[in-house]
Amino acid sequence: MTQDESRRVQERYARRDAAADARRYALTDPYALAAWQERQRAIVRLLAGRDLAALSVLEVGCGSGGNLQDLLRLGVDPARVQGIELLETRAFHARAVLPAACRIQSTDALHADLPDASQDLVLLFTVFSSILSPGAQQALAARVWRWLRPGGAVLWHDFTVNNPRNPDVRGVPWRACASCFPRAVCRRAA
Repeated sequence: MTQDESRRVQERYARRDAAADARRYALTDPYALAAWQERQRAIVRLLAGRDLAALSVLEVGCGSGGNLQDLLRLGVDPARVQGIELLETRAFHARAVLPAACRIQSTDALHADLPDASQDLVLLFTVFSSILSPGAQQALAARVWRWLRPGGAVLWHDFTVNNPRNPDVRGVPWRACASCFPRAVCRRAA
């Protein structure tokens, strides 16, 4: 991501976090619970038949570690889990809730220290809707593609339409998602 877009993402999240009602994302909220359950069912379907303990997994934009916790519960080996989080406070929380074997970097994903072809699975959950620059989206997608091993997969979960109550995000239509990874075979989970 460009330095300017990285700074803008940080500013948008700081503004949103200061105003946000954390309960809206808690699993005690019926909408949040239903969305989480739907996402879990899709992940289980997509990963069916894979030896989860053998996968090297990276989440870009890992937040406070919730998605990585979900994968650990499904059987992913903590020693093979990595997260990248732009916001240091969220990376701190992820380190606090995840096993010590999980490696969490607080950095811009374009500056992350990861070797090419090192990941079997890369998660991008509500990342691209937070990056409003198409150029920064393309740069991040190219970086993620380089991190994937042959036969690896990207799990992309994001908004496809704009949220009229949140000007800090922009929906990413299916065709835009697919255009970020032009050499990939793209499939919808649902």
